[in-house]
Amino acid sequence: MQDKYMKISDLNTYIKNIFDENPYLKKVYLRGEISNFKNHTRGHLYFTLKDDASRISAVMFYSSAMTLKFSPEDGMNVLVEGRISCYPAQGTYQIYVEKMEPDGLGNLYIEFEKLKKKLSEEGLFNPEFKKEIPKIPKRIGVITAPTGAAIKDILSTIKRRFPICETILFPSLVQGENAAPDIVRQIEEADSGKYDLDCLIVGRGGGSIEDLWAFNEEIVARAIYNARVPIISAVGHEIDFTIADFVADMRAPTPTGAAEMAVPTISEINNELNSYQIRLNEFTSNLLHKSKLRLDSITSSYILKNPLSLYEIKEQRLDALIDTLNNFINKKIDNNKLILNNLKSSYVLKNPMSLFEVKKEKLEFSEKTLYSNIKNIILKNDHEYKILVNTLKLVNPLGILEKGYSLVTKDEELIKDSTKLKENDIVNIRLHKGSVTASIKEVNNG
Repeated sequence: MQDKYMKISDLNTYIKNIFDENPYLKKVYLRGEISNFKNHTRGHLYFTLKDDASRISAVMFYSSAMTLKFSPEDGMNVLVEGRISCYPAQGTYQIYVEKMEPDGLGNLYIEFEKLKKKLSEEGLFNPEFKKEIPKIPKRIGVITAPTGAAIKDILSTIKRRFPICETILFPSLVQGENAAPDIVRQIEEADSGKYDLDCLIVGRGGGSIEDLWAFNEEIVARAIYNARVPIISAVGHEIDFTIADFVADMRAPTPTGAAEMAVPTISEINNELNSYQIRLNEFTSNLLHKSKLRLDSITSSYILKNPLSLYEIKEQRLDALIDTLNNFINKKIDNNKLILNNLKSSYVLKNPMSLFEVKKEKLEFSEKTLYSNIKNIILKNDHEYKILVNTLKLVNPLGILEKGYSLVTKDEELIKDSTKLKENDIVNIRLHKGSVTASIKEVNNG
């Protein structure tokens, strides 16, 4: 009796073939949210795509995942392209993702990361380029919208903490298509030197990533970096980060925080002045005490009480130095006299010609030796030259001509075999002296 039951693996393989052969499932485009994301050690990505009503398993193999320009994570909305098929081992169908990109705000995130990486590699975020914020500013500039909570918070905070500081507002658009160029213009105006600013606050209140996007524009980042005035970035709330925050000399979590960083409080200044006064008083008191002790030590010293004793010691020391110097001079003179007397009594001075005669004899001997050596070298070289000439004559192929032999050539080829010639051939015969041209009358090959 034939068995009507199928193996599970056979059924799943059959279903997989149906999926693979369906033309509508070979290229599928889906929009959804990532959940249960897992990045396998081999580089494959496993996750679930879901919407409000349903979900589907997804896998993206390493060959496709390596082309991604962003890092997927749970909660991210994405657009995917792939094919639908069945995984026979578990009997589940899933989408095999070939391409994926963020949906909506994800594109802004990619632009943010690209610009952040670019400016970081150029060094715009490096700590060594950060300018110090003045501790006690006289005049502060603020670039933000002229209305709204941000400017109110900044002005009220500065007035409350340090009312003697002057504040200048540079009103600017902080949202929308024209915001970035307007911010750049105001930064350049504030940095022109006309206002003698000690510090500049650039920012706005909180909002969505689109609302804050002007502070992620490259032109704004470069304007902040190129400014000579120290800049505090105050964009959004504490959790919001923009490119301007990384480029600025200091980043504040909020506009209010920027105002607090820009100016001290009157109480802080008073406390610091009191601290300086106390330290100055202590330093002055200690200095006076040490100076008094030193003065007492000097006034009670033996030298001041007996000033002539110092003079007497110096006089004795001078006498000792004079005696030592005189002894040295006299000894030097005596030594030189001895040397002079030895020279006067020397044989050479009494018989100066004897030194000349010795040198003359040596010179004559050297000349004879030199001439002899040169003659021997010439004779040796001449002998070797003649040997070489005789050797060359022996191996010279033309030397045999002196014995009556000759060289026969045809068309400049040396003839060694009579078979190379035939009747009426024209040949050249080279003799010891001169050469002749001849015609072959008869060839004998015997």
